[in-house]
Amino acid sequence: MPRYGRFQREGRKGFAKDATANEAVGRAILDAAFKIHSSLGPGLLEGAYELCLAYEIGRLGLSAQRQVLVPIQYDALRIDNGYRIDLIVDDAVIVGLKAIETISTAHRAQLLSYLRLGGFRLGYLMNFNVARMRDGIFRLVNDL
Repeated sequence: MPRYGRFQREGRKGFAKDATANEAVGRAILDAAFKIHSSLGPGLLEGAYELCLAYEIGRLGLSAQRQVLVPIQYDALRIDNGYRIDLIVDDAVIVGLKAIETISTAHRAQLLSYLRLGGFRLGYLMNFNVARMRDGIFRLVNDL
């Protein structure tokens, strides 16, 4: 089993001191997703995959926060209206999970909005309702 360990953080949330740290976290997320999909396959509810992915990420020595509230700040107005990130891994990478027929451009736009609102650089959108997991993974980078 690969070991990913903890990474040093500096500055804004989602940015590692070492530029390769976010990529290492991303590889850990992908490894965990492939393992889960190989074992369980498609057809379960999103929540089951979320719990399994958080569990596998924890086994790899990384932290995983589930259902994190994403507030919207507009001028002096703060909106806490139930926008939630499925997973934040090691305070660096966002993961949006789906178990649906197809990923739409709206799903990708939502993940990009979460990256921007949270000040994160890297995110993955994963649809577990596919025959081959590699067909359900979309990687997004926020250039900030």
